[in-house]
Amino acid sequence: MSTSLEGRASQAPRPAGSGGLAELARVPWRSLVGPLSLRRRALAWTLWTWGLALPFGVVACVLVLLDLRALPLACVAAAHALLIPMLHVRRGATVLRRPAARAGGAAEQRALGLLGDLLGHEARELCRETGYAVERGQLGTWVIGWHGAVLVEPGARRCHCFCVQVDGEDLPSADRTAHLLLALREDERGFATVANHVWAGSTRRLRRRLDAVARQALDSAIRQQRRASTAA
Repeated sequence: MSTSLEGRASQAPRPAGSGGLAELARVPWRSLVGPLSLRRRALAWTLWTWGLALPFGVVACVLVLLDLRALPLACVAAAHALLIPMLHVRRGATVLRRPAARAGGAAEQRALGLLGDLLGHEARELCRETGYAVERGQLGTWVIGWHGAVLVEPGARRCHCFCVQVDGEDLPSADRTAHLLLALREDERGFATVANHVWAGSTRRLRRRLDAVARQALDSAIRQQRRASTAA
């Protein structure tokens, strides 16, 4: 499930000083995301994963200790213990999945050019190569794709995956990325609140689940975040 954002250009002008994303009104039950809430979410994901995987590991050990003839069942339980964390990471990696086929027409190229105009030199070159936009924010460094975004936290050891889409099925993929980028710049904490948080964990684990193109974008975000953390 994913949350949708309206195109920035499709929204009516907002009163001066109103601040924040208009889409926040759709999720009034959600607290505004901040560094502390992100740490809590990461801890919750860690506990949830261990809570699901650990019992299978314990069962596997107990079966082997009780009777070696139960080794096949122990292997099945151990496989479940290993599979659960992998499935969770895979769920997070889907936010950076690429469209089935990127359009190569004039509309797509024009949209990609407009997206590049929103970015700095390094990010623009990366966007031309991969289609992903990398943006530094107050919460960390973001990798923005067609179906969501990944936030690399300060220190670059942990990341958060958010699923969010833009209304409009016929929009070029670069237009979708541009809308998400503009929404992020308008209100970073609001963006993280509106988007669905689908996974949090090690950047290394996420990196292994990405394809080569998405991995290149994530590596760029990790480098930028490490430079920012070192400078701070």
